[in-house]
Amino acid sequence: MTQLDDVLHLVRRVLGGDLTGAYLHGSAVLDGLRPSSDLDVLVVARRRTTEDERRALVEGLMRLSGERAAAGPARPVEVTVVAQDDVRPWCYPPRCEFLYGEWLRDDFERGVVPGPAVTPDLAPLITMALHGDRALLGPPPAEVLAPVPHEDLRRAIVAGVPDLLADLESDTRNVLLTLARVWTTLVTGTIRSKDAAAAWALDLLPPGHRPALALARAAYRGEQQDDWHALMPQARALAARMAEEIRDQADGAVR
Repeated sequence: MTQLDDVLHLVRRVLGGDLTGAYLHGSAVLDGLRPSSDLDVLVVARRRTTEDERRALVEGLMRLSGERAAAGPARPVEVTVVAQDDVRPWCYPPRCEFLYGEWLRDDFERGVVPGPAVTPDLAPLITMALHGDRALLGPPPAEVLAPVPHEDLRRAIVAGVPDLLADLESDTRNVLLTLARVWTTLVTGTIRSKDAAAAWALDLLPPGHRPALALARAAYRGEQQDDWHALMPQARALAARMAEEIRDQADGAVR
């Protein structure tokens, strides 16, 4: 079985007959998985989850995902679970039942079980799942998910910027690439892959800001070592510049 098969087997085992469908999103449906890309799966359930179900998902995914997977290093997996009635019809901000990501593994290893939470980031996630139209289980995503209004997509991605900036020191590459994608989406109206968003932003940035984003893109593509020791001051300046561009775009929409 492939890693994706194992993830789907786990989801079916935990949710049983209350599983509506599972859908790819992220890099897999934008321009293909890169060496460091997460395997992103959106799971839709017929009802809200229990704590025991969320615990079982955490325990199973920890065995399948990332550098510390039970069978040896594997691709990081990100699994998001929503209840269908919480996302169709669409309302903002949406509720997420469960989120697993490798950046949360230390919490999971301490016994933390993620609970339901209001999650604006579901807006771009659902938009990507609908765009990709890749059903792993169940009916096509358009039969299960409601489209996200463009204004809700815009305010959701802008809402996530402060948290991104707070993670800059610990997750530099991902933060810079995600900021580039937010900026790109606000300007162009489309969600692009991190790779494509970085290429777009590099053409618009002044020369002094380009080396940090070029490193983030090259490391994401597996072309260069992800080492920020020498470029951290430039990374901070770049993040501030892109955050300013994002604020300008968001403010312009409000006026």
